[in-house]
Amino acid sequence: MMTSLMKFSRSAFALGLCLAAAACNSYSSFPDPTLSSRDVQLLALAPKSVNRDLDPSRARYRMPNHTAEKAPGTVVVDSAARFLYFVEDANTVLRYEISPGEEVHQWTGVAFVGRKVEWPSWTPGPTARKMVPGLPGVVQGGPENPLGARGIYLHDEKGRDTEYRIHGTNEPEMIGLPVSLGCIRMHNIDAIDLYNRVKVGAKVVVR
Repeated sequence: MMTSLMKFSRSAFALGLCLAAAACNSYSSFPDPTLSSRDVQLLALAPKSVNRDLDPSRARYRMPNHTAEKAPGTVVVDSAARFLYFVEDANTVLRYEISPGEEVHQWTGVAFVGRKVEWPSWTPGPTARKMVPGLPGVVQGGPENPLGARGIYLHDEKGRDTEYRIHGTNEPEMIGLPVSLGCIRMHNIDAIDLYNRVKVGAKVVVR
């Protein structure tokens, strides 16, 4: 009886290892996007994402699509898990680590990509001005701009600006933490990659 149990335990353990290996094999990395000369120049001056991909469990991967969204080009933001998924097709997504809003500023719902801007300027809103008095009227785009390398502007179903963005960052060390006023922050290189893939009009689901 004991021998049978030991054999069963070893078989179960081996099966577990096989399943774990299969799961790992279904995750694959993908290369950084090709950069323009302007991107190369400005990224060299921007704060570096030294913590990017250090934790394999948080790394950027192509992986099975476990979201409820199957339409290619859809973006799904999982605020609790702190990941953004770009739907390639019904079977695969691209996963990026993000920083969602602080708990008090987090939101859920459906939006649409209204426009996309490279190295966008930033116009601080009332909440940001209240938190940091003395902010300029407009912060020009560049390596120290809070919106980073790319801005993806989210609109509602009527085309109105929600004032929420998916964007890069000048604080890459904060990626993975809920620190924003509701916008979705990404590492600059990931924001560039997503910018290149997502289309104006694409559906964005925030949950």
